[in-house]
Amino acid sequence: MSRGCAARRTAQRAAMIRGSAPFTPRPMPPALKALLAQILGAAGALALARSGLLIGLWPLLAAQATLAAGAALLLRSARWWLPIHLGFLPLAVLAHGLTRHFGLHPGWYLAGFVLLLLVYWTSFRTQVPLYLSNRATAKAVLGLLPPTPARVLDIGAGTGSLLRPLAHARDDCRFTGIELAPAPWLLGRVLGARQPNIEWRRGDLFSLSWSEYDVVYAFLSPVPMPAVWAKARTEMKPGSLLISNSFAVPERAPEQVLEVQDRRATRLHAYRISEHDKTCQ
Repeated sequence: MSRGCAARRTAQRAAMIRGSAPFTPRPMPPALKALLAQILGAAGALALARSGLLIGLWPLLAAQATLAAGAALLLRSARWWLPIHLGFLPLAVLAHGLTRHFGLHPGWYLAGFVLLLLVYWTSFRTQVPLYLSNRATAKAVLGLLPPTPARVLDIGAGTGSLLRPLAHARDDCRFTGIELAPAPWLLGRVLGARQPNIEWRRGDLFSLSWSEYDVVYAFLSPVPMPAVWAKARTEMKPGSLLISNSFAVPERAPEQVLEVQDRRATRLHAYRISEHDKTCQ
């Protein structure tokens, strides 16, 4: 056993002897942060309006949006929440005005909400937006696959934009994609229906065992990467490969970082599962 593993287990035993591990407060859910930021922004804008510093509807909306975005920063929300806060209330008021001016039926807004829900599903909770891998990335991942037949899993597979070109290039391999959001899952199922070496599943990426796969590919966000690594080193067999698009595993050096020549300047972080990873848990 390495010194790092021994030190970690010694610390765990010491915490058990003391009676419990140190208390760690639970982080505030992202949706609650967003609601609180909007409320703080509204309260601040109303205070400015009552003081006479703001006159008119649009200055009031601009102040609310700016203060809500500032509150989100203070609450340490993910950066992609900022444009949502900046545009939420102004766009809602604008949409209301367009509805009255053009006589639009409110059902259109309900349809838009349902469509966004089907596409993004639980992104507000998981903090994993819909990212689609491009063909340049698929070509780079193809070079990381073993030369022998292998089983490849794409967790959070979106519409299957990575798996389809891989399955076409490597008909000796078996590819599995798992996606939770209904709309991307359905589109991926339709687009990959004629490729027999693709298995398409709908579900949560953590609900599926990764033990039978030689390569696991992830294009998620920084938030779930610690949990992804914990599951990978627990379930994946030694010698297998975890590839993360853009988002590195915290405090873990990759075996290889591959820079993709695309407009995103994509970086693929490759982690080889070792016997050390299996024993040091």
